[in-house]
Amino acid sequence: RRRGRIEQAAGGTLFLDEIGDVSPAVQVKLLRFLQDHEFTRLGGGETLRADVRVMAATHRDLEKLIGEDRFRDDLYYRLNVVSLTLPPLRDRREDVPQLVEHFLSRFAKRYDRTVGGVSREAMDALIKYGYPGNVRELENILEQATVLARGPLITLSDLPAPVRRADAPPATQVLDPKEVQGNLPEMLEEIERRVVLETLARHGGNQSSAARHLGITEGGLRYKLQKWDAGA
Repeated sequence: RRRGRIEQAAGGTLFLDEIGDVSPAVQVKLLRFLQDHEFTRLGGGETLRADVRVMAATHRDLEKLIGEDRFRDDLYYRLNVVSLTLPPLRDRREDVPQLVEHFLSRFAKRYDRTVGGVSREAMDALIKYGYPGNVRELENILEQATVLARGPLITLSDLPAPVRRADAPPATQVLDPKEVQGNLPEMLEEIERRVVLETLARHGGNQSSAARHLGITEGGLRYKLQKWDAGA
């Protein structure tokens, strides 16, 4: 008579995280429940009902998975009544300071640490980093930094190397004057291209952020990228 998640959520909300990763067998069971709100306990034979609000989340493109026959289209349409798209963290960097404060408070309490803040240099690096792992990566970074911090503030040296590199200035290309030989415009163009592409990579592909860092307009950055792509 063990009560499962659906039965426990009766009268409330059932949150299905990473719905795009569930197996085909589980997809069938979820579809049946969403259609008639009926289910049976594992190993049981009695049909039960549960009135729940269902919320689902995923980082995957469900429409693409449907096209690959990896996600049921009927389940997708059952779930997709109201859809909210949350941009990745690299596209909403203004949220980073609040998330940092939230995670620091949680982990300081969990590990009984007196860490109460982040230095300006460390915060700048956290804001500039691209977060391929999204908010969960930031959470992991702050948990590690809280444990390893050697003082009341998390400093740049307490952060992982990829985050520290995000705050590093672009590498400077040194030219030997003997190598120019009348081809200076092309060499300057190549240096500019490398600096722009490296900056764009450090900003996780965010053109607005990279343009601000470089001191140019976003339109100017797009023009340069289109020009270099055409000449590739």
